[in-house]
Amino acid sequence: MVVPAAGDSAVGFIGVGIMGAGMVGCLLKEGRRVVVWNRDATKTKALQSAYPELCTVAASAAAVVESCDVTWSMLSTLEASEAVFPQVVGAISPGKCIVDCATLTPDRMTSMSDQVVAAGGRFLEAPVSGSKVPAEQGQLIFLCAGDEPLYESVAAELEIMGKASFFFGPVGAGTKMKLVVNMIMGEQLAAIGEGLALCDAAGLSQTQLIDVLKLGVMNSPLLGLKGPKMVAGDFAPHFPLTHAQKDMQFSLGLADAVGVDLPVAKAANARYAQAKQAGRGDDDFAAVITAQTKQG
Repeated sequence: MVVPAAGDSAVGFIGVGIMGAGMVGCLLKEGRRVVVWNRDATKTKALQSAYPELCTVAASAAAVVESCDVTWSMLSTLEASEAVFPQVVGAISPGKCIVDCATLTPDRMTSMSDQVVAAGGRFLEAPVSGSKVPAEQGQLIFLCAGDEPLYESVAAELEIMGKASFFFGPVGAGTKMKLVVNMIMGEQLAAIGEGLALCDAAGLSQTQLIDVLKLGVMNSPLLGLKGPKMVAGDFAPHFPLTHAQKDMQFSLGLADAVGVDLPVAKAANARYAQAKQAGRGDDDFAAVITAQTKQG
């Protein structure tokens, strides 16, 4: 078992990729002690080097859970969750708490909650709305469900890492809300990409299009942030396209489960899938425009 330095109870954190690193950084900046583990150890070592007195690197995900009363998890994909979660469940003892911030499926979240509770633990789902920079700035939006007393007990950490948090009820409800949010975001960015592609093909200035849109009701933070990057071809990843496409696909699965047809989401998902197949999966999801630009 990891033995963190003396002081207040340490927070556990599994998964310090694009999102997790920023979230852990916010906790460390506030002087919180954190026990971390990541599949790529170079990322945890960087955090420990920056905060040697506050950050402890565990040898495994199980060691994090064993060392901390509350462990947060931010694993980027369903496959990563399926690979790591058995270690988490195996380390649960009565009273241990898991807060899972990944965007998965409602069924997956329910299954994880059931396993944690069966082992004597407590579970809160807390997927986040926001990407790399909001994670670094403590400006995420937490969409929570599950154990409401646990939600209330981690309020301080939610406040450190986010600008707002919501509680939606039983496990699965937070994930459903997150999928709806990301579906709308994916559709909106795909629409911006289509408009920029049409503008360029018609011999018009894409920059001027953005200027016009910013002056009207279609202005949005997403337009202001991603529009210029689409024009410049700047696809440095803040929210990787492969994750955006995953979330679009999950939202379509939710729609099928509740009997709702989503033709706009289906069309947008097809463009993200096309860009992913063309090798843009690790780029920012703004790279969807590469599947919309006129060829030849």
